[in-house]
Amino acid sequence: MHQILIADDHPLFRTALRTVASESMEGVETFEADTLDSVFAVLDKQPEIELILLDLHMPGNHGLAGLAAIRAQYPMVAVIVVSANDDPTVVRRALDYGAAGFLPKSSGLDDLNAAITSVMNLEQWLPASLKAAVMRTETASEDAAMSAKLASLSPQQFRVLRMVADGLLNKQIADRLGVQERTVKAHVSAIFDRLGVRNRTQAGVVLRELELTDPSRHLRENGQPA
Repeated sequence: MHQILIADDHPLFRTALRTVASESMEGVETFEADTLDSVFAVLDKQPEIELILLDLHMPGNHGLAGLAAIRAQYPMVAVIVVSANDDPTVVRRALDYGAAGFLPKSSGLDDLNAAITSVMNLEQWLPASLKAAVMRTETASEDAAMSAKLASLSPQQFRVLRMVADGLLNKQIADRLGVQERTVKAHVSAIFDRLGVRNRTQAGVVLRELELTDPSRHLRENGQPA
């Protein structure tokens, strides 16, 4: 039995992905998540998951930072990024942060089927329309370095980092996580050390630099599937 996690905040799109995923091969069990936190929760409960179809713009994901965190904490799980942002530079960066494939949301069902089949067979997958342009795009050394730094954070430290980037104080973070404030302080110190930053502002900048423009935002705001 193959287990696939569909991570997207739009229920109609999750339904479409689930249908195709179930038809892509025999014996597929699907799970769903609509935030990055729920992705981690599902992965903790279902250690046999082999593949994630990941929307870069789902709540809590902070673009490429969420992808890096997933790959760091669950290195045996393959990730296909499913995004409306198909700029070759964005695709190249997603690959550098550990994606095994990239599927534009404008893709047809045949491409989705091919992507799932290829990645489950341990192959990297890109749509033919993007492959040449992506291969011409150089890997940024900054991305490689930051990917390694984010990979050193634990899931809890990544949650703390996201809250620091959102401007929360240590006491507020402690209340949300249900831990003592000194525990948060220890996490913050470890985050600063591993990311090579000196203060909360610089830590927040790390995540903001990984955020991406979501071309489908206007569709979401109008209640349409993206």
